[in-house]
Amino acid sequence: MPIDSYRFLDFVSRQVMKAWAQRQKPGDIPFTPLVRPLQDCTVALVTTAGVARNDDRPFDQDGERSNPWWGDPSFRRIPMGTTEQDIRIYHMHIDPRFGQADLDVVLPMRRLLELVSEGLVGQAAPTHYSMMGYILDPAELIGKTAPAIAAAMRNEGVDAAALVPA
Repeated sequence: MPIDSYRFLDFVSRQVMKAWAQRQKPGDIPFTPLVRPLQDCTVALVTTAGVARNDDRPFDQDGERSNPWWGDPSFRRIPMGTTEQDIRIYHMHIDPRFGQADLDVVLPMRRLLELVSEGLVGQAAPTHYSMMGYILDPAELIGKTAPAIAAAMRNEGVDAAALVPA
């Protein structure tokens, strides 16, 4: 089933967004090589699917509906062991049914545990992270969200993070 990333946009905004996306130039991707083998590392996952636990606040979709140029730049902590029954997906640019039926589609914690049990990864982090993708102005993500997630990971001894784009 195709996903319409522009479904909540009016015609003019849709055309502007498509033109804007086509003109974006790729930037540098920050990358730090691992200093030890992956089988000795603690790994955390970061999803852009807008996953929030039922006992946490949802991502702000009302703000996105009223201003399609805006996206909620906050993040949520998702503890290891969270299941489909514990979450809801708040993202207007993906079909949430797949991730809500099988959380591993958007946040593969069980697959990560399989890699740990096979000895390919040292251990899974106790906490994983979720934010919304499709944020057109990344200033707050770069200035606040990413540093806060990185600090939380450092506090839990995370050595590597895997981005799970939605």
